[in-house]
Amino acid sequence: MSRTLIIAIAAAVVALGAGIYMMTMGRSGGDFAECRTSAVAGGGDIGGDFTLVDETGKTVTSAEVLDMPSLIYFGYTFCPDVCPLDVARNAEAVEILEERGLMVKPVFISIDPARDTPEAVADYTDAMHPRMLGLTGSPEQVREASQAYRTYYQAQEPVPGEEDYYLVDHSTFTYLTMPGHGFVEFFRRDISGEQMADQVQCFLNAG
Repeated sequence: MSRTLIIAIAAAVVALGAGIYMMTMGRSGGDFAECRTSAVAGGGDIGGDFTLVDETGKTVTSAEVLDMPSLIYFGYTFCPDVCPLDVARNAEAVEILEERGLMVKPVFISIDPARDTPEAVADYTDAMHPRMLGLTGSPEQVREASQAYRTYYQAQEPVPGEEDYYLVDHSTFTYLTMPGHGFVEFFRRDISGEQMADQVQCFLNAG
């Protein structure tokens, strides 16, 4: 076997090992090792303090509103397709958990503060789930909350003459936070409400 081939095989083994580590590092160590199924690309912390405005127009802090296990989603009320599906899935998971005797707060944070007034957010969350908390705020407040959870959003250029009907590109993760632990897991949009409920229940039981 040539030296070049040996080096190539060794490099492939190292790359494979690194890939496996990145895929599984979120599942090893810590209080919730048996529950974790995801790993954060690039490492780093997710979550942190924020100040936003609730559905009544009151300024609130993350410490005040994340007072129980919470599922947080960043979206906007004018979203035509992705957000309604994701938020309805989160609401379904919350309902399943409640039937199992476990209370989780569904939280919707708008990334479109220009249009999403507290009243608009209230109408949206009331239609999605009676216990869903809607939050909005100033552009600066929303940006800080988004940066804390490492989400992405960017408003598209509106069509001339239809400036009020622009779309917003944004990430679609849902984040699980728990008092005393902060952020513990994120969920992609390809899992069902029941699958999410099962995974959240694992964290609640372990916590």
